[in-house]
Amino acid sequence: MSLKSLCVMSSSPRRGSSSINRPTNMAFPQAVLLRDAKGQYLFDLICHHLNLLEKDYFGIRYVDPDKQRHWLEFTKSIAKQMKSQPPFTMCLRVKFYPPDPAALKEEITRYLVFLQVKRDLYHGRLLCKTSDAALLAAYILQAEIGDYDPGKHPEGYSSKFQFFPKHSEKLERRIAEIHKTELIGQSPETSELNFLQKAQMLETYGVDPHPCKDVSGNPAFLAFTPFGFTVLQGNRRVHFLKWEEVTKLKFEAKTFHIYANQKEDKKIILTYFAPTPEACKHLWKCGVENQAFYKLEKSSQVRTVSSSNLFFKGSRFRYSGKVAKEVMEQSAKIKRDPPEIHRAGMVPSRSCPSITHGPRLTSVPRTRRRAVHISIMEGKTHTQ
Repeated sequence: MSLKSLCVMSSSPRRGSSSINRPTNMAFPQAVLLRDAKGQYLFDLICHHLNLLEKDYFGIRYVDPDKQRHWLEFTKSIAKQMKSQPPFTMCLRVKFYPPDPAALKEEITRYLVFLQVKRDLYHGRLLCKTSDAALLAAYILQAEIGDYDPGKHPEGYSSKFQFFPKHSEKLERRIAEIHKTELIGQSPETSELNFLQKAQMLETYGVDPHPCKDVSGNPAFLAFTPFGFTVLQGNRRVHFLKWEEVTKLKFEAKTFHIYANQKEDKKIILTYFAPTPEACKHLWKCGVENQAFYKLEKSSQVRTVSSSNLFFKGSRFRYSGKVAKEVMEQSAKIKRDPPEIHRAGMVPSRSCPSITHGPRLTSVPRTRRRAVHISIMEGKTHTQ
């Protein structure tokens, strides 16, 4: 399995550190998995390669031949989850965004979350005002190219990089101004933490949008965040329900329902329509997992849930991981020399040309750079 795609997330040891801080190579060593190997084995293999201990925030995502996204289920066989023919392509992603990135124990974890949120900004998932956008982009510049140096950074240098789906020259000048004057001396880890703390304050932090339509046929995006369920229409949040307010999540065919109790026992039901039954089921499963992760006190409280009001009908699903409180408690027990981080610089972008400036550099690694490619061999699952 070539994990050159994951090199932006790699880590290697400090000199003189304990053996647990093993070196991480650009290419993942060849491995062989049994045909019935479960998702957990592959996930543990990747986390071992990345030297990642706070791994419960992450997951493995793949897309089926119908362009439907899925999270790899760790309790099931990898081969049985795939609808397509090998080789399969999967990507490591943040699945549960930390409510407070500053509370993460290890810098390697914060760096991986930084990469994900930076990607969200680039793909237009992290919405923000122009002033916030300028500061976020300046933090990225400081983290990845260091202090402003007039000998290395000529006039207009910030225009060579793509931080957002599109932006103006005025914004580019403001990004450079902040980078030149306000961030001098900040280390990469400090800039990354400042970036995350600023991003965490935005309404769309942690949003992984699911396209739907409301009962009037208007387009909407549904998402689950560390703080609750949110609905976006255009660039505006039109609904937000805290996790403690959400009582049930149901779906039937393409119809998704969310039930909630708000102040003064006000009960509400929100209904949306997904593009396909498969998309609706994925939306429901994501909701079930996020609610369990952020709302429950311990994983022993997790119960199997049904997609229908009648338990014997519809789909049944059970979240199989730890909950946020347990993850934080486990992180507090980590005692090791922190692994050294080999940060990736900005790379040329082939897919994101600028209308006004031609090809740019993007601070967001292309998806294929973080992909896991898996091939099924006779009798075995072989990673290449």
